[in-house]
Amino acid sequence: RYDAGKDGFIDLMELKLMMEKLGAPQTHLGLKNMIKEVDEDLDSKLSFREFLLIFRKAAAGELQEDSGLHALARLSEIDVSTEGVKGAKSFFEAKAQAINEASKFEEEIKAEQEEKKKQAEELKQRKAAFKELQSTFAQ
Repeated sequence: RYDAGKDGFIDLMELKLMMEKLGAPQTHLGLKNMIKEVDEDLDSKLSFREFLLIFRKAAAGELQEDSGLHALARLSEIDVSTEGVKGAKSFFEAKAQAINEASKFEEEIKAEQEEKKKQAEELKQRKAAFKELQSTFAQ
């Protein structure tokens, strides 16, 4: 969902937007350090495997408490033993609602973009019609 470029990787800007949407914005340097910590192939972006490595490291306790990766892992999990089943249910319902709200926002943006394209096409057609009409008067 956060792979805006649809290239199968999360780059720096996509990670920035993802962390903002999850409610844990990071500094530019913090984002670079997040990628660097799990970037196995040193391409400065996260593959799916590297993304999963974040959660593997979190489960093993290998992430620093104040790191952005720790915040990401913490935002994406819940301990049912401490929260209970009802707490987990509330957590996942809230996550689903947040996803739906993000989807609605994306749909609104797409609708606005489509409207702008439609207006640009109408303007282009009006200009073409005007030029055609103008050429008949010029003769």
